[in-house]
Amino acid sequence: MQKCDFTVVGAGLVGMAIAYGLSRQGLSVQVLDEGDTAFRASRGNFGLLWVQGKGYKMAPYTRWTRASVALWPELAALLLADTGIEVHLKQPGGFQLCLSASELADEVHMLRVIKDAQDGDYPFEVLEGDALRKRLPGVGAGVVGACYSPMDGHVNPLKLLHALHAACKRRGVQILNGRTVTDIRQSATGYTLVTNQGHVMSARLVLAAGLGNKSLGAMLGHHVPVESSRGQILITERLQPFLHYPTTYVRQTDEGTVQLGDSAERVGLDDRTSASVMAQIAARAVTCFPLLEHVRLVRAWGALRVLSPDGAPIYEALSNAPGCFVVACHSGVTLAAAHALKLAHWIAGSEHLAQVNAFSLSRFSPAEDVVHVS
Repeated sequence: MQKCDFTVVGAGLVGMAIAYGLSRQGLSVQVLDEGDTAFRASRGNFGLLWVQGKGYKMAPYTRWTRASVALWPELAALLLADTGIEVHLKQPGGFQLCLSASELADEVHMLRVIKDAQDGDYPFEVLEGDALRKRLPGVGAGVVGACYSPMDGHVNPLKLLHALHAACKRRGVQILNGRTVTDIRQSATGYTLVTNQGHVMSARLVLAAGLGNKSLGAMLGHHVPVESSRGQILITERLQPFLHYPTTYVRQTDEGTVQLGDSAERVGLDDRTSASVMAQIAARAVTCFPLLEHVRLVRAWGALRVLSPDGAPIYEALSNAPGCFVVACHSGVTLAAAHALKLAHWIAGSEHLAQVNAFSLSRFSPAEDVVHVS
């Protein structure tokens, strides 16, 4: 068994972004990928780079999200240079569409609270009537209004995941597929991970396995309070470009297909689709953009989001496991740039990041299990 500088458990967007950031510092890295038995949240997301609404009543989360979005052009350029893969980053701003006056009022209130917490540095606009339809042609009469933020954007999430894997391999990261960790043994010189395919040794360790972080943390005596929230997504046939901004309900991809989504269900570890929720998603999408009424749907899926009790990320250097870090979040796309270009330096010990203190496990009580999405 050959020991490396870091083993990252989890080959999704969070784990691979950190592995990429560590490898760029000249560290030897290996990644354990559970394979098809994993829930693979990274393959089921909406592809948004979303600032709007993040950090309601938690100002550090707002600042961290904005910092990541500001770093995204650098990450996209690095991945393109390393791999030749274009992740189709676009940052034109984004719209939160509201289908009732009360929904719009609640959204505006939330954004104003966040803006006050950011000392006024938090741009957004409230658009209604003709002003909205001028900015967003084709929006339906059932949309009462919208909040627009110039901070938002989107990427192709599958191309992003592919690019991170390709870039890591190019930089010498070893990806071990089909590895399920059944035990973690700590010693004075590092960690031995017991897997279904033998032992893996590492000087330091990053737990970035999404919902699997709960059981992995328990192996080291820590409670990691992550829970699942199922989201379902519908995909249409390819259409001519009509939507040049991302919205939380409808997003047209670089390939012309249209993603319909934004559902949240507490169903444990069930990642299947359900006809009733898909019908609600489709109906809402048609309300938002009536031209979608007669388009064909080509596929659908359910995916399990990873959520902490307050919806914000978890970044923890485990107190009783020196050199072991827990990283968990549900914004793996939005935060990918911060994870690769900032957090990986904190994990490696090459940069001090005071802002990560706000995302420590210490903010939770062990019994806390209610998830609030922000």
